[in-house]
Amino acid sequence: MQGRADRLRNAMLKRELDGFVVVDLPSVRWLTGFTGSNGLAVISTEALVLATDGRYATQAPAQLEAAGSDATVVIASDLVASGADGLAGAARVALEGDVISWDQQRQWAAALADSELVAVSGLLRELRSVKDPSELARIEAAAALADAALADTETLRMPGTTERQLGLALDDAMRAAGASGPAYETIVASGPNAALPHARPSDRAFEAGDLLIVDVGALVDGYRSDMTRSFVIGGPDAADDVAREILPLVTRAQAAAVAAVAPGVEAKAVDDVCRSIITEAGFGEAFRHGTGHGVGLDIHELPSIRKDNAAILQAGQVLTVEPGVYLPGVGGVRVEDLVVVTDSGCRPLTLSPKLSL
Repeated sequence: MQGRADRLRNAMLKRELDGFVVVDLPSVRWLTGFTGSNGLAVISTEALVLATDGRYATQAPAQLEAAGSDATVVIASDLVASGADGLAGAARVALEGDVISWDQQRQWAAALADSELVAVSGLLRELRSVKDPSELARIEAAAALADAALADTETLRMPGTTERQLGLALDDAMRAAGASGPAYETIVASGPNAALPHARPSDRAFEAGDLLIVDVGALVDGYRSDMTRSFVIGGPDAADDVAREILPLVTRAQAAAVAAVAPGVEAKAVDDVCRSIITEAGFGEAFRHGTGHGVGLDIHELPSIRKDNAAILQAGQVLTVEPGVYLPGVGGVRVEDLVVVTDSGCRPLTLSPKLSL
């Protein structure tokens, strides 16, 4: 945990900052270990302060001690004033420009009247994108629970089961195995609904030959996993010509993109690998979203794997690789793995088998 504060201080030094105000709660948790619903952190070149209210007078010190954080806990009703006290004498202080509200900015301007305030956007998200070993362990545990839940509910992928029934069963299986809950609203989409990338489970019953998309992730100690598998209800023998064309196509494109993930590679290059395969097969317009995104305390983090993003991948980043093809009125296919960028390539964290036709 102390290493995270040091990383932020190094980034502050490069930007000639004497202080930084952190109000985004996932970033507060990342920096201090505090999980409450109300709090902020301020960091200077010498100190780290967590300000929160009286509800967390016992919880906050205990959590920070367990996390190995050296932050000082301040319990107060006016968090801005308490945070400003922790930045006394700081000449140049950063606010999270992409998070803080106009009203909050005005409060900090009044509380830090003797400091120059500057907006810094994305810095915490960039730092959070590179996971340390404890973060990787939690994400890998979450991925394993999602893998197990998908295997445990295999018998429900049959005609007559509804999308909602399978979705609830997946959520229950993850909780029963030790997850705090799903990492996001589990997606189960069958038949024509599978043409909707973010469909919500409905009472539609599966029919033989349906394409089925299952997008499932678990939550473990605040960290999330993310995985998608596509199936044919009734098994490979029930697949129609559309399924036999697009399911192997997306699976092949996804495998090629995973193979392209490595440190030093541009994010858009990974997107291009799978997008070009799908486009060459005539389904380019049916691939309607980016190829992936980072995952951690939030389900959508940096890096963004899309065709216009030149960001360079770094070892320690955890990201999804999830191309898809969606045909309105017919169905769709998406195949997604969660991978961690290593020194020489990447390592998949989601290990559920993929359907082959």
